[in-house]
Amino acid sequence: MDLVFYGFAVVLFAACILMVEGAWLWWSGTHGSAARRINRRLRLMAARGEAGGERVSILKQRRYAHAPGLDRLLRRLPRAAMLDRLLLQSGLSWSVAQWLAGAGAALLAALVLLVLWPMPIPAPGALLLLVLAVGAPCLIVLRARAARLKKIEAQLPEAADFLARALRAGHSFANVLHMVGEELNEPISGEFRLAHEEINYGVPMNEALQNLAARIPLTDLRYLVIAVLVQRESGGNLAEVLASIARIIRARLKLLGQVRVLSAEGRMSAWVLGLMPVVMIGVMSLVNPQYISLLWLDPSGIRLLWYAAGMVLLGVLWMRKVIRIRI
Repeated sequence: MDLVFYGFAVVLFAACILMVEGAWLWWSGTHGSAARRINRRLRLMAARGEAGGERVSILKQRRYAHAPGLDRLLRRLPRAAMLDRLLLQSGLSWSVAQWLAGAGAALLAALVLLVLWPMPIPAPGALLLLVLAVGAPCLIVLRARAARLKKIEAQLPEAADFLARALRAGHSFANVLHMVGEELNEPISGEFRLAHEEINYGVPMNEALQNLAARIPLTDLRYLVIAVLVQRESGGNLAEVLASIARIIRARLKLLGQVRVLSAEGRMSAWVLGLMPVVMIGVMSLVNPQYISLLWLDPSGIRLLWYAAGMVLLGVLWMRKVIRIRI
């Protein structure tokens, strides 16, 4: 009798546990976060036909700010998309709102410095300080973008060779993109990995490759993308084409290195001639401030400073034009 009672109690306990678990699974399947997310997606897709065929994107979009209201406000700015594209190409983890906050903080610090400066600052110096405060955030982004694009350009021959070898081994092109994203180093691996993820999400391969070329504005990468697109339309040996592109890129980079070596003297001359007036003014301000102060205390000296700044800027731009050789 006791054995039957204990067995019944165990079965009853197990039945209660299974009933509670079943109720939890039913509630999470119909009212949980995953179910709400699926229902929201279905409502969007159902509303697409009613709203005139809007395209519902399942890709993750970059946000201009963490706050939804600020994100919507920044998307209305005319140049916000271009700024976000520059931040994306630079590889920095900043958002548009963070960059604008940093630029505003730098400008505010410059204004506070001008107000609290113990001695009167001439107009050219104040203007130069404001220009530096505004241009420093832009310069940081542009330099990071240039360094990242230069690194990607150096990795392109290896990526093209990797694509050619994998295609010769019999892999599909989508699988080859995944292999490049997993095997090669950053930053080029992340870009190819993103293209593969777009294809997996349902984006046509032509559009995914065009997005890749838009994210990386390099001529060599555009040639690679065009070769793949042409091969998909007309056929041909894509592996041989990619191997030829890799050889051309290597030869171009080698020639570019030789040109940089030959033009190093001109670049050094531009730096020396551009920085020498600023350095000399700083040295004279420390050695004999009364002598050099006439340049910003006397109206004729202020005009001479403006003329000198314009001539130095013109000379630097001219020398940059001469030594900048496109290959």
